[in-house]
Amino acid sequence: MPQTAIPFHFFRGGTSRGPYFRREDLPEDSETLARVLVAAVGSGHKLNIDGIGGGAAVTTKVAMLSRSDTNDCDIDYFFAQVSVEDRLVDFKPTCGNILSGVGPAALEMGLIAPQGEVTRVRIRSVNTGAKVEAVVRTPGGQVDYAGEAAIDGVPGTAAPIYLNFMDVVGSATGALLPTGALRDMIDGIEVTCMDVAMPIAIARATDFGLSGYETVEDLDANRDFYARMEPIRREAGRRMGLGDVSQSVTPKFALLAPPRNGGTICARYFMPWNCHPTMAVTGAQCLASCVLTPGTVAEGLFYPPEGTPALVLIEHPGGAIDVTVDYETGPAGFTLKSAGLLRTARLLARGELMVPEAVWSGK
Repeated sequence: MPQTAIPFHFFRGGTSRGPYFRREDLPEDSETLARVLVAAVGSGHKLNIDGIGGGAAVTTKVAMLSRSDTNDCDIDYFFAQVSVEDRLVDFKPTCGNILSGVGPAALEMGLIAPQGEVTRVRIRSVNTGAKVEAVVRTPGGQVDYAGEAAIDGVPGTAAPIYLNFMDVVGSATGALLPTGALRDMIDGIEVTCMDVAMPIAIARATDFGLSGYETVEDLDANRDFYARMEPIRREAGRRMGLGDVSQSVTPKFALLAPPRNGGTICARYFMPWNCHPTMAVTGAQCLASCVLTPGTVAEGLFYPPEGTPALVLIEHPGGAIDVTVDYETGPAGFTLKSAGLLRTARLLARGELMVPEAVWSGK
């Protein structure tokens, strides 16, 4: 069977990985694009045996890059979450871990020129409109992948990539609290519905009869929890103005518990039909904002960090992630100025990814 070759770079970005494409090398219309991405990843099989996915939601992610036509950004980043088994593609969310690789990928693809020892790449999220500055080491005009930075969930160390997120409040819904309330009661569970970088329905682990310290494996084996959680997530999505979210990965869901390893709070983050092995970058920003906003379900679970910018350390199944939040509180409530995180990325492979020609043509 004839196949179509698509140039690609294969990156680990933060604690996720996937193919990075030039947007111009892919189909324009979303229906054909979805078919191509399903074939590229190998969605439809739990091991993604006929594609380059890794059999987990964190390894079936796709980044599509192009030069931005806006004056204040260099690169447009279009994200797609491909399902592992259901042959579905969701273009609504974004991914901060995959975003960690956007700066290096844009440089490797020649979409932006290196600026010296350090290159600042201004990125616009096509999915949400958020703007992020990525600071990438480029000694001698080449992306540096070796360094001393370590992030939980990734073995070893690598060169640091600093991400500074702006304009992320209400990224999907237009409001910090899209339901208009600090807490909603849904099916007997108190939930904070918040939208910072990623809309999330946030609850206390104890309200589900959980400790909040369960392993990923224990949570994913607990199908009674998912059966209880999913209707709440769907109703939260409806109340947040997202419509029918039964086939969408947004809003995400998260459980909070008091910290037990010196952090600010402990969290389990759901993608939403399985538990994240670590923590999403976008999710971390939203959870940090939840912690810093008085009156949410996080209240009483932690000792508030002092001053601003505040360092919020979120414990997760693979360790911890820290978010530096510059914010204000006043009569209008919580106002987020920016959120900064340190991530790493590494180029794993590059070349051509093959998909059956019939997938592209639709014949």
